[in-house]
Amino acid sequence: MEATINYNFIYCFEIEFQDALVLKAPKRSPLVLRTVVLLFAMVCGVYICLICLKQISTRTKIRLLNIKVFDQPCQAPNIEESEIPFVHYPDPETFSREECACNPVRFFAILSMQRSGSGWFETLLNSHINVSSNGEIFSVSDRRVNISSIVSTMDKVYNLDWFTSASKNECSAAVGFKWMFNQGLMKHHDDIAEYFKRNGVSVIFLFRRNLLRRMISLLANSYDKDAKLLNGTHKSHVHSPTEAKILAKYKPTLNSTLLLPELKQVEQTAAKAIEYFNSTRHIVLFYEDLIHNRAKLKEVQEFLRLPYRELTSRQVKIHRGPLSKQVENWNEIEQALKGTSYESFLHSDYQM
Repeated sequence: MEATINYNFIYCFEIEFQDALVLKAPKRSPLVLRTVVLLFAMVCGVYICLICLKQISTRTKIRLLNIKVFDQPCQAPNIEESEIPFVHYPDPETFSREECACNPVRFFAILSMQRSGSGWFETLLNSHINVSSNGEIFSVSDRRVNISSIVSTMDKVYNLDWFTSASKNECSAAVGFKWMFNQGLMKHHDDIAEYFKRNGVSVIFLFRRNLLRRMISLLANSYDKDAKLLNGTHKSHVHSPTEAKILAKYKPTLNSTLLLPELKQVEQTAAKAIEYFNSTRHIVLFYEDLIHNRAKLKEVQEFLRLPYRELTSRQVKIHRGPLSKQVENWNEIEQALKGTSYESFLHSDYQM
């Protein structure tokens, strides 16, 4: 009996002990699980971000490397060391030179006086497929108000951001313009000469040997500005013999008293211009030489380092034949120049 009681007691104790064990077993908290999941998500997120940042960094480095390679300066082959200052690679703001970006460009300026053949000469240059000569850009007074406006204008021209009918910007091998002595050139000669030297601008001087012919052409052109003989239109240059014949009908009257001083003044102006810009790379040309000797045009192309081309112009000469037929008071002019250093102007003649 006692043994049965003990056995029951033990059995009940074991049941209670097991229940107690069951009741005391720790329960898993949802907060802990959530924390574990959150930590796992954070670790994965950080890992993914690190991978993305690494990829972005790699792409950025590649892009910067590509830009660096693209922006490397162009290298022109077979350029002599002495020629390097005159070789340029403009980077226009208004367009892209594309496949011509590494084509070298030469800068030039035609320095001359009105009615010295500069218009005709410029049309010859522009007939070259690789030349852009942009005309008398400083005939507009606002562009020559001071040296700052002059420099700003030249910078725009030489950076190929100046657009005219003559522009061949993308693949130009030589770019420039013509500049008359009375358009701020002589007034600011020191600063302009320094600009030419600093920027490797080659200067082309163009003069006329027969200054008497130039004077007649100047007076006739001035008269036509008011008279407008060609159907009410003024033209400084013409492209047909008919138009040339109409303009040539006018015969100016020259002041024989002032003739010698005026001719001398023109000579002095030309001499001063050469003196002012003598330190620049330059060439001196004469209108008459270009007419008589077409090899002179080859010399000009060599000066600008251009591939040789046959240059042409559609312009027609206005005043032809002997000067005695082109001046109203020829006898007075003849008497004024006889026995002077300018007497040869009375007899020189040429055809064009």
